[in-house]
Amino acid sequence: MTLQALIFDVDGTLADTERDGHRVAFNAAFREFGLDWNWDVSLYGELLAITGGKERMRYYVEKFNTSYQQPADFNDLVVALHKAKTRHYTELLQQGGIPMRTGTTRLIQEARDAGLRLAIATTTTPENVTALLKYSLADDANDWFEVIAAGDIVPAKKPAADIYIWALQQMGLSAQDCFAFEDSENGIKSSLGAGIKTLVTVNDYTLTHDFTGATAVVSDMGEPDASPQIMCGSLHGQPCVNLAAIRAWHAAN
Repeated sequence: MTLQALIFDVDGTLADTERDGHRVAFNAAFREFGLDWNWDVSLYGELLAITGGKERMRYYVEKFNTSYQQPADFNDLVVALHKAKTRHYTELLQQGGIPMRTGTTRLIQEARDAGLRLAIATTTTPENVTALLKYSLADDANDWFEVIAAGDIVPAKKPAADIYIWALQQMGLSAQDCFAFEDSENGIKSSLGAGIKTLVTVNDYTLTHDFTGATAVVSDMGEPDASPQIMCGSLHGQPCVNLAAIRAWHAAN
């Protein structure tokens, strides 16, 4: 059983995109369309229970804004709002407002140098992924990833395992060949559902989530001179999340 590929979630895992990225972009889209909706930090934390931006808006109307009278073309409105939100999000990225999380750039480069294959499995749109990789990682970073499984490429979003299964199929790999990185309960349910060992890097929105089954839970990837906080598991003597630690996790029963 040899480690061949690393598969990364995006939002909250590669970068802290949710609170200061997607949330801000949603609110900008709402204002653009003349809606009085406003998702503050606390409300957005609750809305994150639902994966997928279009699904999140529908959930908001059903559960939190029940007095809103849905127009006959509400589904079309949701699609248009989501497109506008993606545009606002990309503009935020272009301004350099969403940096990569601690250690993620280093780890990705280590994996590339070692010849490991890279993939992404996320519920966010392909456009959002491409923009984040370009503006927060490198101009050509999109080409570093062999497979980008994103958005509506599968009908059932996380916590369903479909997006990971699709990524494995595209790469021609088994779950045992791979190692995944997630930040949320829905995310790890998805990766574990596909049979992939998974490391969790928590963020402010996911600190209290249930990460049962995680190989380890840490505050971030860390750096050689700035070790992450370990909530569960062990770094196997390593100062940060590096390939040596990942290989040890991957080989463990």
